[in-house]
Amino acid sequence: MNVNGRRYRTIWLAGPDKGLVRIINQLLLPHQFETFDLHTLEDVCRGIQDMYVRGAGLIGAAAAYGMYLAAREAGDASFDEDMVHAGELLKHTRPTASNLAWAVDAMLGLLTGRQGRRAQKIEAARFAAEAIAAEDAQSCRKIGRYGLDLILAAAERKNGEVVHILTHCNAGWLAFVDYGTALSPVYAAFDSGIAVHVWVDETRPRNQGAALTAWELGGHGVPYDLIPDNAGGHLMQHGMVDLVITGADRVTRRGDVANKIGTYLKALAAKENGVPFYVALPSSTFDWNMRDGLGEIPIEERDPEEVRWVTGKTTDGRIESVRICPDSTSARNWGFDVTPACCITGLITDRGIAEPSEQGILKLYPEQRCVP
Repeated sequence: MNVNGRRYRTIWLAGPDKGLVRIINQLLLPHQFETFDLHTLEDVCRGIQDMYVRGAGLIGAAAAYGMYLAAREAGDASFDEDMVHAGELLKHTRPTASNLAWAVDAMLGLLTGRQGRRAQKIEAARFAAEAIAAEDAQSCRKIGRYGLDLILAAAERKNGEVVHILTHCNAGWLAFVDYGTALSPVYAAFDSGIAVHVWVDETRPRNQGAALTAWELGGHGVPYDLIPDNAGGHLMQHGMVDLVITGADRVTRRGDVANKIGTYLKALAAKENGVPFYVALPSSTFDWNMRDGLGEIPIEERDPEEVRWVTGKTTDGRIESVRICPDSTSARNWGFDVTPACCITGLITDRGIAEPSEQGILKLYPEQRCVP
């Protein structure tokens, strides 16, 4: 996407020998745009853990690039062992999103047990990481095309009036390599001349909606309004939401969805008020080995300090963090929740729109029927 007239992806290789990974530092947005270099596997692990990069697709691509940097660091005789260890380190950074583990396993499948010189293995790792990043961007672009049909149908039902879309957290291009998932159809609709407006949940406690989704939409020119997290149900009750589109961090083969905490409540409100609720995701977000999302998906619990503190810009332009509760307050900070398939209207994938059930999903992914 474009930033100040220049096209960017969220992650790419840089340096004279393509020996470092360059990212957009999302911790500084929306108040400052800055790129940041990751030189080692340790840098990538810290970048994912501390959320310099975040979002299902982006941390998958970052993990692939991290495996490439690990290949550059690996010993000749111990190459396979070093790569397996690197994969374990990366998988432990964020346990909920399936894209990360998928990317690590894809890289390990290619690189371990491989014959040839170390230089050849490093080059193979670079090529594979670049391919994973390119696939993520292309998948998101396809999601935009399929989701566009939903927004177009809503516009036709409203005789060309503005289509109001509610989203949660950030599932735009900042969460992926490019285009995004939940916002990809919005960008496609806006670019096609459809009148759209987005309700942006602030998404406590890290405020990815307020900081990232609002920044993205504003940069693209899409009309939006920032709302408190708890306002979505009110808007739906009063007919002010035409459809909800969120992203996903893991989706089971039966269609249960793990996404940013608070997604489940939006789905319940949508179901109660007859508002279509869609989840957008690339194929890499499916976990074909899981069926019961509530029972099987691991839910990351993050540092409670994220709940007790909030960061923002002061009136004189300084970036400050302030505590919002009594000093002695105990807090808990679950990063995700699970929305059951019964609360979801459809899954917008890079292969088309699937009914949120095992049978519906397998119509688009027949090759997964053999998974026990």
